Amino acid sequence: MTNKELVIHVTSAEVNIALLEDKQLVELNKEKKESRFTVGDIYLARVKKIMPGLNAAFVDVGYERDAFLHYLDLGPQFQSFTTYIDYVFKKGKVAAFQRFKGKPDIDKKGKITRVLREGQKILVQIAKEPIANKGPRLSSEISIAGRHLVLLPFSDKVSVSQKIESSEERMRLKQLIRSIRPHNFGVIVRTVAEGKKVAQLDAELKQLSGKWESALEHLRSIRPPGLLLSEMSRTTSILRDMLSGSFSQITVDDETVVEEIREYIEEIAPEKKKIVKHYTGKVNVFEYMGIDKQIKTLFGRTVPFRNGAYLILEHTEALHVIDVNSGNIASAGIDQESNALSINLTAAQEIARQLRLRDIGGIIVIDFIDMVSNENKQQVFERMKEYMSQDRAKHSILPLSRFGLMQITRQRVRPEMNIKTVEKCPVCRGTGESIPSILFVDELENKVKSITAATGIKYLEIKTHPFIEAYITRGIFTIRRQWQRKYHCRMKITANPSVNLNETEFYDREGNEIKV
Repeated sequence: MTNKELVIHVTSAEVNIALLEDKQLVELNKEKKESRFTVGDIYLARVKKIMPGLNAAFVDVGYERDAFLHYLDLGPQFQSFTTYIDYVFKKGKVAAFQRFKGKPDIDKKGKITRVLREGQKILVQIAKEPIANKGPRLSSEISIAGRHLVLLPFSDKVSVSQKIESSEERMRLKQLIRSIRPHNFGVIVRTVAEGKKVAQLDAELKQLSGKWESALEHLRSIRPPGLLLSEMSRTTSILRDMLSGSFSQITVDDETVVEEIREYIEEIAPEKKKIVKHYTGKVNVFEYMGIDKQIKTLFGRTVPFRNGAYLILEHTEALHVIDVNSGNIASAGIDQESNALSINLTAAQEIARQLRLRDIGGIIVIDFIDMVSNENKQQVFERMKEYMSQDRAKHSILPLSRFGLMQITRQRVRPEMNIKTVEKCPVCRGTGESIPSILFVDELENKVKSITAATGIKYLEIKTHPFIEAYITRGIFTIRRQWQRKYHCRMKITANPSVNLNETEFYDREGNEIKV
């Protein structure tokens, strides 16, 4: 079972949330403390402009740019919501929601001009946060998420997550929810509800319906655009969606957030309250747990992943492109096809991790190393599906094409995580930029490992910048000595002031340069 840890670093401006799986960073979220328009927030908004050609409308939710609402995102119960809002503002009182009579579903292939008018008050929910120069993306198919259930006002459907494999359990949950759901509410049963008893689900159902009806009590006092019901903070929403038996620890460096999380966990899983730890060390918790180092390694344009192999990630206006490169050294004694398959399978795992980590969405095209065998291509496809199964975002994967390209579409609801991983170069005093110096020795070791594995060499001279030479040879148990024992190769480290800080040259015993 995968061991999951959540590490939360709080600063004056934002909350940084890192998800580790077996100590590997797989997701990173940054929540600004003053951020607005979180996915799941429900607004009373006003229609700004109808766009018949797009079958959509621009809606004012209080953001600097108007939000976008397409007809297909109105939801079947849109007329019921509209009728309820009109009743509240005309009568000046809030009707009992469970006794309110809804309207028939709208036509799936209808026109937006038939159901919306400019200046109209409507209820909307944030489906995508503002990204780049675009306003939020909206939906009028309102849902209120809980840990085990999702409540759907004005709906009558009951559905169960397809990830619950047992047909008997799915039928049990469906019958159970049908017997306890309040009138005028539909329910989606989430995967974590598997095996849960009726009392627990009934309590959550009452809590969610009470939350919705309590929000409606404030409907009259809101002048559009205004927030009606806010999604919980990013920290607790991540806990709600991800907390499972495999979580071993939640480490937080802020006392207020610690108490917030403990209170929430006590409500949903009291037995897990003890896994919340308050970190009080003087060193940044991300630095203490090695997360900063992983961030610097993983967020660059080039991402190394095995024995000199690496990915190159490019973002264009239309799509993301990922190129898989083997580097200059192939594994000794392995034919080219087997070597390509081995690298592609490892690359698939790192790519799946990168998509989650950076929250890359839209169209993604991956250029794997060319393979001849259709069986090998199918194996890479199946392995990618396996690794992507851990991704909570909706996605679709196509098999490799005849040109060795794989296409993936992945849902994105928040801005892509983009972190600059450059530092001022101490050689040029900040007039240029280099790869992070903290990572250079790790990169150097990867090259040493590749050379020794591929050639079986027993003597290696490494010529590098004096700064790096001093770092590798300092102390009693030097890094050079560790490498010699690890790779069974005698090494000589030579300082060469003529090479740049991030450059290294390799030579064998006869003085022949080894290209990497």
